Amino acid sequence: MTPAEARVDLSAIEHNVARLREHAPGAEMMVAVKADAYGHGLVPCARAALGAGASRLGTAFIREALDLRAAGVTAPILSWIITPGEPLDEAEAPPAGVELSAGDIWVLDGIAAAAGRAGHAAKVHLKADTGISRGGATVAGWPALVDRALALQATGAVEIAGLWSHFACADIPGHPSIARQLAVFDEAIAVAEKAGAGGSHVLRHIANSAATVSLPAARYDMVRPGIAVYGLSPIPELGDFGLRPAMTLVARVAMVKRVTPGTGVSYGHLYTTERETTLALVPLGYADGVMRAATNRGQVLAAGRRRTIAGRVCMDQFMIDMADDDVREGDEVILFGPGASGEPTVQEWADSLGTITHEIVTRIGARVPRVHR
Repeated sequence: MTPAEARVDLSAIEHNVARLREHAPGAEMMVAVKADAYGHGLVPCARAALGAGASRLGTAFIREALDLRAAGVTAPILSWIITPGEPLDEAEAPPAGVELSAGDIWVLDGIAAAAGRAGHAAKVHLKADTGISRGGATVAGWPALVDRALALQATGAVEIAGLWSHFACADIPGHPSIARQLAVFDEAIAVAEKAGAGGSHVLRHIANSAATVSLPAARYDMVRPGIAVYGLSPIPELGDFGLRPAMTLVARVAMVKRVTPGTGVSYGHLYTTERETTLALVPLGYADGVMRAATNRGQVLAAGRRRTIAGRVCMDQFMIDMADDDVREGDEVILFGPGASGEPTVQEWADSLGTITHEIVTRIGARVPRVHR
């Protein structure tokens, strides 16, 4: 018996992939499994997504892709962040069949050099910055990036496999930047195709989760859902899109004590009991991803009722006030889940803490085992 665990329902992952495929008929699907599959467990979630019909996977870093290869995952994988000083990973990526993103000429040259050392051509996706101002070539720099990629392709070092970009505000329906980014992306595609970097084998893709469910014009050849795969709505104000949350975070009560009125609880005594009451210690803290900001705010389900965290969230633990309700050591406390049993949802935690669901689930630390069902 562990103090806490994150239970991940793989059938929910499969359900969500199927629902997302319905939203984007005819487009390939690359499921983002970066950051340990958004905290849900890299390899089991990748396998579940592929089994449900996704054809590709996406990771932020090459090491994540190589971990998938080491686990026997053979589907195409795109990794999109490369930093200077990664010669080993770059050399391993081409023979492992990991496709790489390039938004600058120095990245392209590094990929070509690594492919030469490995003796395998590297598949590259050229990234255009259409308005998010992160990775990718600017409008001014795009033609030179395309020309360099074509020159390297002529040598056999690289193969242009994709043209892509990323939205800044797809989760804000009607935001004016959406149409602007689509126009810039269309122009980038036209420039690349006119130069000779087109063809049916070159995937055009820009749609994240929000665009997958709400922007048909953004689906092109492939969509790249991330947070939606794990059952969390990319646009909460528009509903859940038929998605099922996959993670339930639970802990077992480690200690119970009866205390008198006026008892200060946890660091700083930010909570003081108003009457004789029962306190229960829950062995999860900010080292495990329960944000310190949840002090006197975050809710959990214990003994059939919602309770608010009582006092400061500590590194390894927090307290809840059980009043006169029956609670014993070993009883289960649910921090969040699908909500079917009355427990808080990830969306409720995010709303109460002024953040997004992505942060709630990806912060769950390594001390909390993932149990896949």
